[in-house]
Amino acid sequence: MARVSDPHNLKTSPLLTGLRLRDILKKVLRTQVGIVGAGPAGLLLGHLLHLEGIDSIVIENRSQEHVIDRVRAGVLEQNTVDLLVASGVGKRLRAEGLRHEGIYLSFRGVRRRIDMAELTGGRAITVYGQNEVVRDLFAARRASGRPLFCEVQDVGLHDFESGEPAIRVHHQGEQRDIACDFIAGCDGFHGASRPAIPGGALQVYEKAYPFAWLGVLAEAAPTSSELVYSHHQRGFALFSMRSPTITRLYLQCPPGEPLDQWSDARIWQELHTRLASNDGWAPQPGRVLQKGVTGMRSFVAEPMRYGRLFLAGDAAHIVPPTGAKGLNLAAGDVWVLARALAEFYRSGSERKLEQYSDTCLRRAWRAQRFSGWMTSMLHRGSPERDFDYHRQLAELEYVTTSRSAMQSLAENYVGFPLVD
Repeated sequence: MARVSDPHNLKTSPLLTGLRLRDILKKVLRTQVGIVGAGPAGLLLGHLLHLEGIDSIVIENRSQEHVIDRVRAGVLEQNTVDLLVASGVGKRLRAEGLRHEGIYLSFRGVRRRIDMAELTGGRAITVYGQNEVVRDLFAARRASGRPLFCEVQDVGLHDFESGEPAIRVHHQGEQRDIACDFIAGCDGFHGASRPAIPGGALQVYEKAYPFAWLGVLAEAAPTSSELVYSHHQRGFALFSMRSPTITRLYLQCPPGEPLDQWSDARIWQELHTRLASNDGWAPQPGRVLQKGVTGMRSFVAEPMRYGRLFLAGDAAHIVPPTGAKGLNLAAGDVWVLARALAEFYRSGSERKLEQYSDTCLRRAWRAQRFSGWMTSMLHRGSPERDFDYHRQLAELEYVTTSRSAMQSLAENYVGFPLVD
């Protein structure tokens, strides 16, 4: 299996075995799988393929520091934790991740706990920031010696309808062509992979929600050991954390809300109003490190395969963050894809590759159902829609008193076992 690196390092790099002279002169890199995007999906796929002895080149249009520093998801399903640990990149996760065996649903000023571990035979979630997952995966990529190119420009995907797909990029002022057997589009919703598929080949399903989240990262010790989802007349709020000294909090707000309208003092006042409960619990204020407004949407593109191009993660689907599914769906996608590619390179069989889209879309739509349900149950609609407000309260009452309802929520939240 040929592995490739920078063609200018001919005398020093052991990764050039198998390169043809004409390819070197043309600045053509050859690999088995070209991976577009070095977020959690792309890096995890590259790592899983490395464990199977399959070559890959990963490209990313941002700097490594930018990718790591982005504050994103932080709730890992049991499946994702097990996958990271089993693949050898879970050492820090196990040492620093915060295992949560339950969550709180708060309404009418009362917090009610759902014991997920008891309801699912010991399964749980772990709070460990996406940026930390990416940091661990970058370290694993460097240790593997497999090629990784960051800060590439003008990414173009070509000939993936044929048996000779290629990725063309500009890197460090030069054009590079990457010839490969397959392309994995792991470059997110705004990446180059999905738009490369011809018009009419994809069926797109989309829903925009009439509210957004104001997200806050604060230097404050968590006052709850588990997440608190709060339904309030003034709007939804969520208390989460990233470490024993950092909290992550969210407030429902209008889409496109100007950040300059939210001073730190106003943020903490609103968080206290929406989250404080009659047992005396409330979030602890602290220095605001980051804040930003994120719109909420649901999006699915079908199929997740076109020729030898496979979409994974946010390139194929977006879920509202209420259900904590985005990163976990991406991990499931690349697990299925890695197993399918391993079967192909072992036996020549394309059976699992042909099943990839259907397998992943079943999980994606299940996640859409759950995330949409959580979103509709917890977010406040227009003030004049009092009927919906009281319906939500009745639903929350049912969900927190019926064992069957609590078990359904818990099973979906901690994640169903991965199957391919």
